[in-house]
Amino acid sequence: MRTLRDLFAVRPRELPSPVAAGSCAVEAAGLSVRLGQRQVLDSVDLTAHAGEVVALVGPNGAGKSTLLAALAADLAPGSGEVRIDGRPAGAWSAPELALRRSVLPQSAALSFPFPVEDVVRMGRAPWAGTEREDEDDTAVAAAMASTEVTRFAGRPFSALSGGEKARVALARVLAQRAPLMLLDEPTAALDLRHQELVLRICRERAAAGDAVVVVLHDLGLAAAYADRAVVLHDGRIAELGAPDEVFTGELLGEVYRQPVEVFPHPRTGTPLIVPVRRN
Repeated sequence: MRTLRDLFAVRPRELPSPVAAGSCAVEAAGLSVRLGQRQVLDSVDLTAHAGEVVALVGPNGAGKSTLLAALAADLAPGSGEVRIDGRPAGAWSAPELALRRSVLPQSAALSFPFPVEDVVRMGRAPWAGTEREDEDDTAVAAAMASTEVTRFAGRPFSALSGGEKARVALARVLAQRAPLMLLDEPTAALDLRHQELVLRICRERAAAGDAVVVVLHDLGLAAAYADRAVVLHDGRIAELGAPDEVFTGELLGEVYRQPVEVFPHPRTGTPLIVPVRRN
């Protein structure tokens, strides 16, 4: 029986070249996706560059996860194109694509009780048989330390809490060391400390030259950590830009159908978004 390493090692692969800061890591042009009778994305144009964190925000059903899946080439668009590392996504083989982008889905589920360390090590499968295979142990150890899961490396993944599983799943993505990270609601199951930890990791990866695209529901986290925010509404981009420019009470109130007030943080100036509540 073939192992994961065998599956990735059987074919020659074009390894990714070093990415220059500010270069395009992933680009969507005229992207439209229809699921059943619903137009989920409609003519979306978006580019994420090496060295930046891009947050996808918007209400439920706005198309955030669908856009992320399309950017990952896990979902074929009805029209438009996605380019990864300068080439149409479909032109890469699956192993070559895995060297260029890593994906964190909303939920992590495994059918077998793999130990945590083995789950994280799965992220190294794309590099099997390459000159960077020797980095496996270092990459796995560093990813586990960053996400604070080293202490339960030997525990079965199935025995972890939801938040612990989420951090292990992120460690797998980090161990993959792809220059484009696509994360779908990585903070959803986490406590306050670990929400901040995950976004700090995103910033660290961007500072190291990676491009990070992350779906977030917490507008405060997006405002504090993203270089650019993409506000999605009914499958279209309602606004795109720096959070302190696009996070206005008028726009967010309209998109979320909930009145909000936006204040600058007294020390950092970062936008603080507060729902208008009736006492």
